[in-house]
Amino acid sequence: MAEYDLSSLGVLIVDDSAPMRSILRSVLREFAVSRTIESANGEQALGILASSGADLVISDYQMAPMNGLELTRAIRKGGGGIDPYIPVILVSAYTEMHNILAARDAGVNEFLAKPFSANLVYFRIRSVIEHPRPFVQSKEFFGPDRRRRDLHIGGPNRRGSEDEAHDGEERNEARDGDGEVGDGGDGDGDGGN
Repeated sequence: MAEYDLSSLGVLIVDDSAPMRSILRSVLREFAVSRTIESANGEQALGILASSGADLVISDYQMAPMNGLELTRAIRKGGGGIDPYIPVILVSAYTEMHNILAARDAGVNEFLAKPFSANLVYFRIRSVIEHPRPFVQSKEFFGPDRRRRDLHIGGPNRRGSEDEAHDGEERNEARDGDGEVGDGGDGDGDGGN
C-alpha cells in the first residue's frame, strides 16, 4: 500500500451530525490533513465550494434540506465557480445495493459504509488518488465513469484511438485466472475499489 503525504489536501466534511464531523476531522488529522472545512448541510457546502473550494468532499448521504446525492448532483453541474470534477466520497449507513447504485448514478467517486474505520477512510482517499476514473458526459449524466472493470467485448475498439485499442489488448493478455483484469490490487475482485 502506497503512503501519501496528505498534508496539503483540503477536505470539505459535510454532515448534519456534529459528532460525525468531529470523528472524520480526527481521522483526517491522523493522516496529517491540515485543512478541513466543515458544513452541516449540502446547501452550506455549495457556498463553501463556490467561495473557497476544496480538494475532496466527504459527505453524509442522509441530510436535510439537501442530502448527499443532491449535493453531488449540484457539484457535478459545476455552476457558481464550483469545480465539477472534485472527488466526492459519500458516507452512509444505508448500504443496500439500490443506495450504492443511486450514489454511483449521482456522480459519487467512492462509497464508504458506516460504521467505518480510519483504514477504510484512507483506503477510499487512496482509491481516488490511485484509480481516478475518467469523467463521462451524456444528456443524463456527468461524473466519473460508472464502470469499474474493463470488459473485453471482442473486435476492434471503436471508441478510442489505435493506441487505446492496443492498450486494451495488453490488458486482456494480463487477465488472471478468474477472468478479472489483473490490477495488482488487494485480490478482492473489485478492481482495487
